[in-house]
Amino acid sequence: MTENNAARRVAACRTVSVKLSSQRSQNIWCAPPENPKLDASEVHVWRASVDQPASRIHSLRHLLAPDELERADRFHFRRDRDNFIAARGMLRVILGRYLSARPGQLEFRHSAYGKPSLALDSGGAEVRFNLSHSHNLVLYAFTLGREVGIDLEYMRRQEEMDGIAERFFSAPEISALRALPAGLRLEAFYNCWTRKEAYIKAMGEGLSFPLDHFAVSIGSREEVLLLDVFGCPQENTRWSLRQLKPGEGYAAAIAVEGSDWHLRCWEAAD
Repeated sequence: MTENNAARRVAACRTVSVKLSSQRSQNIWCAPPENPKLDASEVHVWRASVDQPASRIHSLRHLLAPDELERADRFHFRRDRDNFIAARGMLRVILGRYLSARPGQLEFRHSAYGKPSLALDSGGAEVRFNLSHSHNLVLYAFTLGREVGIDLEYMRRQEEMDGIAERFFSAPEISALRALPAGLRLEAFYNCWTRKEAYIKAMGEGLSFPLDHFAVSIGSREEVLLLDVFGCPQENTRWSLRQLKPGEGYAAAIAVEGSDWHLRCWEAAD
């Protein structure tokens, strides 16, 4: 890479600061390379806006398969329909860049619990991916040969937050949440929720795996922990969880199989 290209790449990076209890850390969202490549030691997360102009929605719609179009057309409100089209269409575009394939020709299959993956004849058999959309943002995670799950939530105030925690969180998580000052509970609630969702999405079992059967940390730290999967101690070391900061007002987390990986964050162009 030339000095000028390196300077442009650095200038293209956007820094999102993360306030920690006694230090500062950050996710850095950079312009991706033209032809991104995955290796087994990396996890790539892409951030994109689903708030796209009508012309972009129109072009992305033409990339979708019939079953995706059927799902899109089931949305009652146009905004929800357009958001779905944007999220799924951009997934195809990004995967096409990794695989040097035409986005509209990629085929997906789904597990019994709905987790998507590439069909074998689409190439890239070792590529794993996951996505999550909330409010105006969508996050995509990509790995090579290791399972991954990602979750993103816009932090709306929940009137029934305590009741939701009592219903879905494990006893250690409920105790940790109750011990916090009131002003810290909303963020901690969403930290907990996104970490739990990322883990069950990585496993590929969806909500068939009860959320109260395992415990995660709830503090605002970049390095987060899967504290305990009750009755399955091997799971604690099989997976690693990390907090993401995609933007103001959002909580996000990623769960990845193994711990020998490093994260790269890309900003998808509009």
